[in-house]
Amino acid sequence: MVNEIIKKRKSIRKYDPSGIVTDEQIKMMLEAAMLAPSAVNSRPWEFIVVRNREKLDAITVFHPYTQMLKTATAAIIMTANPNALKGTKIEGIEMWQHDCGAATQNILLQATDMNLGTCWCGLHPHEKVMTEIRKLFDIPNNIVPFCVIAIGIAAEEFGSRGFYDEKKVKWVK
Repeated sequence: MVNEIIKKRKSIRKYDPSGIVTDEQIKMMLEAAMLAPSAVNSRPWEFIVVRNREKLDAITVFHPYTQMLKTATAAIIMTANPNALKGTKIEGIEMWQHDCGAATQNILLQATDMNLGTCWCGLHPHEKVMTEIRKLFDIPNNIVPFCVIAIGIAAEEFGSRGFYDEKKVKWVK
């Protein structure tokens, strides 16, 4: 059930470095991402799949919140084209952040369903980090590095949890 997967999902920061994430699993996560809704079906996302240990470690040098990449066996970098709405009825409205957020969540949930651990680490809007990612992966300046998602076999417990807080809900009837 979807609700159980949502409750099970957790940001994993410790991975089994010998764990294998298969190409098929990565493709399933990317398919889930591309099933996300986007403004006027603009699908502003593109993905970089990283398995290279040197590249994963290099990210941790300039992005302090990605230390889990040192044990992750893969990562997906999501990038976005802010001009994806050009020529549509809503041209000029920046919806790509919403679209990429939905796609990222789909990756996290698909990975959880396959018993893989993930951790979503933001890149946008941190200019220094985005500049370094662009250099490391040869990303053109017109494309925005949105996030990097660490992926691997969790070396810590998932555990079901709940955060429902009635104080954060306003009912209008």
